[in-house]
Amino acid sequence: MKICMIGTGYVGLVSGACFADLGNDVWCVDKDHHKIDMLNNNEIPIFEPGLKELVNKNNQQGRLNFTTNLKFAVQKSEIIFICVGTPTLKKKGSADLKYVLQAANEISKCINKFKIIVTKSTVPITTGDKIEKIISKKRSKRLYEVISNPEFLREGEAIRDFRFPDRIVVGSNNKKVTKRLQSLYDPLIKKGAKFFSTNRRGAELIKYASNAFLATKISYINEIANLCEKTGVNVEDVSLGMGLDQRIGSRFLRPGPAYGGSCFPKDTKAITVTGDQFEADLSIIKSVIKSNDKRRLLLTNRVKMILSNKLKMKKIAFLGVTFKPNTDDMRQSTSLLMIPKLHKSGAIINYYDPSGEKKEFSKLKNVSFFDNINSACNKVDLVIIHTEWEEFKAIDFKKISRTKKFKIYDMRNLYSKEMMKKKGFDYYSIGR
Repeated sequence: MKICMIGTGYVGLVSGACFADLGNDVWCVDKDHHKIDMLNNNEIPIFEPGLKELVNKNNQQGRLNFTTNLKFAVQKSEIIFICVGTPTLKKKGSADLKYVLQAANEISKCINKFKIIVTKSTVPITTGDKIEKIISKKRSKRLYEVISNPEFLREGEAIRDFRFPDRIVVGSNNKKVTKRLQSLYDPLIKKGAKFFSTNRRGAELIKYASNAFLATKISYINEIANLCEKTGVNVEDVSLGMGLDQRIGSRFLRPGPAYGGSCFPKDTKAITVTGDQFEADLSIIKSVIKSNDKRRLLLTNRVKMILSNKLKMKKIAFLGVTFKPNTDDMRQSTSLLMIPKLHKSGAIINYYDPSGEKKEFSKLKNVSFFDNINSACNKVDLVIIHTEWEEFKAIDFKKISRTKKFKIYDMRNLYSKEMMKKKGFDYYSIGR
């Protein structure tokens, strides 16, 4: 099939490369000339394991192309995916649909024959209605169909998630169009993916409801971890015991920092705004948001406690600052609150992250990036394991601490308490 992906961000680029790898002809479109130039020069603007190889392979074989010419790409394609950003409106908390609606308007000018227009961006209920209204001003309803096909890609695991999805959700009232999308995803369905069709509004809500539920699980186990710390119970035992119940499941029951990234913070806020608009009480989700906001401050205060509230000139090393491993995404990462607050209290901060130096900390004095673990942890008072990168799971702390003994705050529970005690470290973890 011939496909157009509008937007070469995380969703558009990963999905476009994966669709091309299934044998489709894909045009990825973006207004950003720099991005398109990078992609045409085999450079990848985002950090995602395996993506560079996949993009280069399909580009070289002629199935994946990049352009700023939206009209050309739309007219060449049968299916058009809208994959632009939907950031949070700061004052309202709702999703900013500016880029989605702009894309719809541009598409309306280009339609020359029947097109299937698909929202893959995470959008609130009724967004498809708005897109339809915009396009109908310029084109007959016979020339297009607007459907919803939300993405469920995890950063750091995106290519695998596309190739082996739990489910494929398509929202449309047009059975013929639904079958066409089913045909597009047929290679994945044959490998075991479940295809689920519903109406357009239903598909839009499934994405938000899913993310809000997962955010709830994270906040829930983080609160249980707080209780475990007070009562001397191991939260890992609690998580395991809960997870064995098939009604609950074990995934997303690992305590740690507050949830972050591009989805959970934004989508939980957006669904509560939708609830208010439709006068539906979503008090559980609102409480999850509050709990997550408190989490960042609670962990910062615990660092202060570990250092006996004496932070002035104390050296602290952060191992990892992104919200999760295998991504360079800093959005809503707990480190964005912790590091400035600890810095303000007089601490000297070193940090190392495999995805590189972060501009978010560039203006803070006494906050320094190091390009390896040993240098970052040299002669510090406290090491904080913030992000669960693979290379942090087998660190020789004994060797690093020869120059100066330090405390360890393992916010991902990567190490055994007993083992660290035997090695003579003051070791702190989450919920244990």
